[in-house]
Amino acid sequence: MMAEKRTLTTHRDLYFEEFQVGQSVISAGRTVTEADVVGFAALSGDWTTIHTDAVYAAQQPFGQRVAHGLLGLSIASALVVRLGLIEGTVLAFREIDEWKFSLPIYLGDTIRVRATVSETKLMRRLGGGLVAFKVAILNQNDRIVQRGTWRLLVKTQEGE
Repeated sequence: MMAEKRTLTTHRDLYFEEFQVGQSVISAGRTVTEADVVGFAALSGDWTTIHTDAVYAAQQPFGQRVAHGLLGLSIASALVVRLGLIEGTVLAFREIDEWKFSLPIYLGDTIRVRATVSETKLMRRLGGGLVAFKVAILNQNDRIVQRGTWRLLVKTQEGE
């Protein structure tokens, strides 16, 4: 017997009580561009040549420039926010656990996020509940390029 696949509803502003372990959602895709890499290099100060020098990168094991790993993580965070599930109910991004950078993200790759609720825990003293998500960033070939766990503090309905 196959396990029931539960999808998160896509209405906006879910409260802590509305999240259930096993619920899953997949974001829209977003293509990583030259402008993204240059902008991130300028913002972060990370001008490492594997990201910014095409001639150098062509001679390295990946054979081309790769996006900054933290750029991929930043885009993933934005893709989750675009879903609108926590737009008005998130209180804090609390933790990132066991984050793995498994494969490179190349310029021109289109990435999206799969997030599955893995844990919920009421945290009254913090004014909400902790929702843990197993997160995978997927490229256009459905290969996992990054993965780990995000923990967010989300408002409770009683806190409204």
